[in-house]
Amino acid sequence: MEWEISEREIRRYLGYGSREADEEVNRMIRICVEQLKRDVTPRAVYQVFPLKFGEDHWLDLTAFQVQSRNLEKNLWGCSQVILFAATLGTQADQLIRRFSSWKMSQAVVMQAAAAAMIEAYCDGWQEELKQEFGKQGLYLRPRFSPGYGDFPLSCQLPFLRALECQKRIGLTVTDSLILAPSKSVTAVIGLSRRDEKCHKHGCDVCEKTECPFRRDS
Repeated sequence: MEWEISEREIRRYLGYGSREADEEVNRMIRICVEQLKRDVTPRAVYQVFPLKFGEDHWLDLTAFQVQSRNLEKNLWGCSQVILFAATLGTQADQLIRRFSSWKMSQAVVMQAAAAAMIEAYCDGWQEELKQEFGKQGLYLRPRFSPGYGDFPLSCQLPFLRALECQKRIGLTVTDSLILAPSKSVTAVIGLSRRDEKCHKHGCDVCEKTECPFRRDS
């Protein structure tokens, strides 16, 4: 599987938007990327489940049921879903703590680099899954994670149980529904016989239009 950490995405996480960073920031970005590539081994797990639509925006994903207008819109026309989870593991959190005790500005860059790394890893997996399921005549919808729109974070618990995430990739969830290790992602990916390209995801479904980390349209 091919994937690469985007320095542009790191700068976005740092709040630069479309602006260029100065040479010192770019130097710190390169240091962090090299360290992550050397020390971190991402892991992922997924499983396919049947999907049923109910009334009043209720969805039955087999592993759990949820009421979500946004997720329903994303999955409309699908008969199956992929439950997907990925993590950078404890190594990324250890690097962030180490940099925090050394130099806070570098730790901020490491946070951003790790965030860009997990997203790039998930993008690489999605492309891999696209090729795999494409052989069966199935098309993937964009990833849709708990916390997007009205898809509640409370789904993290049954989500992780269904995939046996703690046993398989060391991923757990705290009492406050935060994933641990911190640089981790869970997502629902719809499977459809139709190639739908119009479904929005990520920043496009988030109502926080003033967010400094928002991608340009």
